Amino acid sequence: METSDIISYLLTPAAQVALIIGLAEVAKRLGLDKRFIPILDLVLGLASGIFVFGLALGYGVVNGIMVGIACGLSACGLFSGIKNVFEKKEE
Repeated sequence: METSDIISYLLTPAAQVALIIGLAEVAKRLGLDKRFIPILDLVLGLASGIFVFGLALGYGVVNGIMVGIACGLSACGLFSGIKNVFEKKEE
């Protein structure tokens, strides 16, 4: 397996989702309230989509945004993410 093959695998949407999940877990362990993790996932997904898919791979910014939203929503799980954001915090 060549280095370019490894880089290609790391740039797939599935790898980006795994990276977003990992970064969100780090943020949670650093003290970020878990209610904000879905928002962080979406922001990280957008950044990933724009910079990796839109600019680095040349798919264009609009396509990068669409892929980024899909990656961010996949990372947090659409239903559970929305539920966590709007769920009342238990005291």
